[in-house]
Amino acid sequence: MFGLRDELCALKKPITVGIAGIGSIGRGLVLQSRITPGIRCVAIADCRIERAVASAERFGLDYRKVDTPGELEEAVRHGKLAVCSDADLVARCDLVDVFIEATNSVAAGGRYGTTALEHNKHLVMMNYEADLMFGNSLSSLARKKSLVYTVCDGDQPSVLLRLIDEMTFMGFDLVMAGNIKGFLDRYANPTSIVPEADKRDLDYHMCTSYTDGTKLSVEMAVLANGLGLRTAAPGMTGPRMASVYDVFDHFDFDVLWDGKTGLVDYILGAQPAGGVFAIGYTDDLYQKETLAWFPPRMGPGPFYLFYRPYHLGHFEAMATVAEAALHHRPVLQPRYGFRTNVYAYAKKDLCAGEKLDGIGGYACYGMIENCSDGGGLSGLPICLSDGVTVSRDIPRDGRILMEDVVCDPEDYGFVLFKKSLAEAPEISSPT
Repeated sequence: MFGLRDELCALKKPITVGIAGIGSIGRGLVLQSRITPGIRCVAIADCRIERAVASAERFGLDYRKVDTPGELEEAVRHGKLAVCSDADLVARCDLVDVFIEATNSVAAGGRYGTTALEHNKHLVMMNYEADLMFGNSLSSLARKKSLVYTVCDGDQPSVLLRLIDEMTFMGFDLVMAGNIKGFLDRYANPTSIVPEADKRDLDYHMCTSYTDGTKLSVEMAVLANGLGLRTAAPGMTGPRMASVYDVFDHFDFDVLWDGKTGLVDYILGAQPAGGVFAIGYTDDLYQKETLAWFPPRMGPGPFYLFYRPYHLGHFEAMATVAEAALHHRPVLQPRYGFRTNVYAYAKKDLCAGEKLDGIGGYACYGMIENCSDGGGLSGLPICLSDGVTVSRDIPRDGRILMEDVVCDPEDYGFVLFKKSLAEAPEISSPT
């Protein structure tokens, strides 16, 4: 990163950034873009414009509220931060080099991302649900436009990717990529989660998705689709343990791993909280002898533990912006198409005619599944579940199928999802 910082410091003209979605994540992105040399945030948008204004004022930024493309460009040209309620304005602005999508809306994330690429901006996606649903379409459009589409650094998928890159560069085969999860309650809802969400200044639906395991499944599906990985079971296995060092007591890697395709999974309640881990394999005798000399508790061999004790969200995000703009290089994108997806399961008994309320709601939670498994593509993606109506009674924990719901086929999310399915690489084993 020192080399990347040097490159940014040497720039005669900063990389200009526009951000959509100024919640807890977007707010941090605004600050981080302002304190990173060579990067300048010029425009931000949130459907609740008061949140964008509050962020600008909190960080002491000279801003101007704008409503039209002309007003936005004038504000930027005068060195002010343009603040608006319409992210489409930012996505279309010719003065923005890199567009960061950080809303928590799946369909809107796909729409704003498409608009940004159509208007010649590199697209950095911090909306993992939108990447899971539409990443194939967005990356295809980026290639056609000679632009970069990438998942953003700082969250588990990209942090794991960098850990895995380092591990495989040293000659280890990837066996498992893992998330260290602190808590899990499949039946959490926006009411039960209020005390915890208020402590963290989080949106109630977003905090619910963290707690009920949906966000976990989405993040690991994003990684699986980027690296060609699979899950050993719907929702993964997630054994509880005290420490990441205990993984060898809870996973039988000789049985789980087929020697070719890596797995995604998680461990529950382990230290270090908020970290990630990867299991690598080598059967080279000299390498195993050498690894036995080193102090770190990496494992008995031939399976070895690598981990990173943290992920830092917006603190790490600007590296993705710089790599996209300077090196034309993505951190992570769905190179293997829909290897996995996250499907909806009933959080409570659902009655025919009941409307679902999407991710982090009262009606359903999501679990990662392999799309190549029997019936894998028949499920209702949790990311498209908001606003659809169930056509039959479904018991709690029942899998919700596409045939179980009534939806609008002209809905933008479903239309772009079908396009993304059509443009995805065929489901096959990585080579």
